[in-house]
Amino acid sequence: MTNNPVLSFLQQRNSSAKLTAPAPSAAQLNEIFKAALRAPDHGGLKPWSFITIEGDARVRLGELFVKAELSHGVQLDEDKIRKICSKPLRAPLIIAVAASVTESAKVPDIEQIISAGCAAQNILLAVEALGYAAIWRTGDVAYDDFVQDGLGLEQHQMLLGFLYIGTRDMPEKPLPERDVNTFVRSW
Repeated sequence: MTNNPVLSFLQQRNSSAKLTAPAPSAAQLNEIFKAALRAPDHGGLKPWSFITIEGDARVRLGELFVKAELSHGVQLDEDKIRKICSKPLRAPLIIAVAASVTESAKVPDIEQIISAGCAAQNILLAVEALGYAAIWRTGDVAYDDFVQDGLGLEQHQMLLGFLYIGTRDMPEKPLPERDVNTFVRSW
């Protein structure tokens, strides 16, 4: 174990599925987004876009999820509709993260998408640094064109997922030990 506080913090990052109020304040969100904007960015394209969803907008997001299912011809009973509608209510704040891909001879699409993923990771780290908790959620709705259109994303944007953010409402889950040698080799 390191005695470097930054490395210790990074090594202990932990998602939390159960979140409650409060969420970060507007001033704290500003600081969180400043951290997101420091993601690696080959070519300076700034290939990220963020949508905050809180309050009643979470209800509208649940309704959008239901409409997406119905648009694909899925039959939903009332219980299933309630379950889908309640998903965005699992946290007081959601940040939808999108990659905004720009045509570039120098920077391939995949690098821009990875950059947006790094921005999302920076958000998760900044949230924890401020004493809150989060989890990155995807599922079929994250990759659904109907949902992307409903969120107002443009053709060149790709939704990467939803960051559910709030205050941890459960004990931190134990982190499994991971052997670095399983993932690293010399060449």
